[in-house]
Amino acid sequence: MEQKLIDLLEDQINKELFSAYLYLGMSDYYKNEGLNGFSHYFKKQAKEEFEHAEMFIEHMQDLDLPYSFKGIDKVDNHYENIERPLVVQVEHEKHVTNLITNLYDLARKQDEVATKIFLEKLINEQVEEEKRSRDLLKQYEFVKECKPALLDMDKSLASRE
Repeated sequence: MEQKLIDLLEDQINKELFSAYLYLGMSDYYKNEGLNGFSHYFKKQAKEEFEHAEMFIEHMQDLDLPYSFKGIDKVDNHYENIERPLVVQVEHEKHVTNLITNLYDLARKQDEVATKIFLEKLINEQVEEEKRSRDLLKQYEFVKECKPALLDMDKSLASRE
């Protein structure tokens, strides 16, 4: 495997950990706003992102590739309104999809079959993540002017497993 792909895989560990950190910040924001269901949703999102980082680590371990942990950039857990984290989530998921797609393209060019197969699973998962984040934003936009409906949405998000 060429060094460029190794470096990008290592970078992706950091980016997945950053995603977990970002979503923990969103969870904290919603907790402070009294929206415990939204907080729970983003805490679950953070856990999924941490699991993605673990998947990249395991993939690199399985291939006996070197890696190291880099610092995680600071995230802001203050937002101007309760819609903003939902918009940021959609944008962030698109960004992550792009990163993984670029990794896949490079693995394909280098004919790294194991990495290509590994990334295919993640691309499929990213399609689901993007859809989930878009759907959540659309639902919020639909109910945002109706406090009882917003509280029902919050209650529904609290039950996410």
